[in-house]
Amino acid sequence: MIPFRVRRESARMVMVDVQERLLPAIFGFESVRRNTVKLARAAQVMSVPFFYTEQYPKGLGATDSEILAALPQDAPRFEKTSFSCCDEEGFESLLASRDRPVTVIFGIETHICILATVLDLLEKGRSVVLAADACGSRDPEKSDMALAAMSDAGALVVPSETVIYHLMGRSGTPEFKELLPLFKEQD
Repeated sequence: MIPFRVRRESARMVMVDVQERLLPAIFGFESVRRNTVKLARAAQVMSVPFFYTEQYPKGLGATDSEILAALPQDAPRFEKTSFSCCDEEGFESLLASRDRPVTVIFGIETHICILATVLDLLEKGRSVVLAADACGSRDPEKSDMALAAMSDAGALVVPSETVIYHLMGRSGTPEFKELLPLFKEQD
């Protein structure tokens, strides 16, 4: 793996399938939701390109309403039925519309759609950062195995707080002051 840092000018975020009918079945879903909201808020404050997907929304519902309310207003929504986002026609074009060398990814389920998408992005030579505490599966053991596999494959696996602090880069900025309350909330 080539070392890289998460910087706001070189990163984009992709949130995968955090939907109203899926989320309640996820182990520790409240924490996944909370960390997802933090990432979405950080993307909005720091103008980091943000995309989100929905797996078969007709059957699995829309994105969780609390998360939807936190998303950047210009965040494109992408419907899919493929487990890997990269296998869905139009996804690569969507990413290319705001091309950045580093993709920060999070969502559900870790061992299915996240794993497939991350492996495809890595295969295409992309640098991938996984916000691990904003990912989840119904079975935490499967999630842990998938996180280890993605790390072994070359993804950088870190907490969402690490992603946000690296995007900010320094304290004392207006963005830091605006986002600091997010980290004072209880997990």
